[in-house]
Amino acid sequence: MKSKNFKKNIQRVIKIVSPKYEQFIFHIWYNRTKRLLFKTPENKFIFILCPPYCGSTLINQVVSSSSKVSVNNFFGTREGQQLPTLRTMMFDNENRWDENYDHDWKFIKNEWMKYWDITKPFLLEKSPSNILRAESIDEVFANSHYIITYRNPYAHCEGIMRRNKATAEYAANFTIKCLYHQKKNIEMLQNKVVMSYEEITTNRNEFRNKIISMLPELNDISVDKKFSAHNQYNKNLEISNLNQKQIEKLSKQDLIKINNIFSKEEELLEYFGYKLINF
Repeated sequence: MKSKNFKKNIQRVIKIVSPKYEQFIFHIWYNRTKRLLFKTPENKFIFILCPPYCGSTLINQVVSSSSKVSVNNFFGTREGQQLPTLRTMMFDNENRWDENYDHDWKFIKNEWMKYWDITKPFLLEKSPSNILRAESIDEVFANSHYIITYRNPYAHCEGIMRRNKATAEYAANFTIKCLYHQKKNIEMLQNKVVMSYEEITTNRNEFRNKIISMLPELNDISVDKKFSAHNQYNKNLEISNLNQKQIEKLSKQDLIKINNIFSKEEELLEYFGYKLINF
């Protein structure tokens, strides 16, 4: 109890001292000091383009295990959209998942540069809704590389339903929307690695090799330790495929409702190597 109260008091003090940057203020000061003491390389940007609940936090932790990578947010789900000076614009915005809405990416880039340690050559960002705006990102962030991932659509639906208390219909439509934009990103972007959640979790070394083939400097990334990425067990796990356990949680009625939507998009599912589940 004392430790919790102490932590809350520290957080209150930080908000008073730095209402703008909150707990990141010390990190920003540290970054500024490093820039004065060390040379800044020509930075390369790495964007993880991954729908929510499809392993983006895990991928972020794997890539940022390299000593050459700086991540802009190292708390929670490690998303740049949840940083204090950007949360209102990017995360709390009701248009976050509206593909017709775009952000001021020049402003966002300027803010992210404060949180990144730019004395490291690679700057990593991961915000799920970026999958809708990859074209705009590519225009503003020169020298960018992309890790594009997707997941079994039924497992994706279960994650959306469980974590958001969403209906099967909502989950299915959202999953299709994500696949549509990932198909667009795969066909549009140049410097990219494309792998499914299933490939990443069942062949971790191949995932590592694909990243290194795109960016050879990241030869020190690790895929063998346990990671604290959010999962249904709320504990650190080695990289593992949780699809089947999640799909088994779907009821027959859930599958009927999901298939009513998926059956209209079989061509899109097949593009990613998936088929309807019969029951």
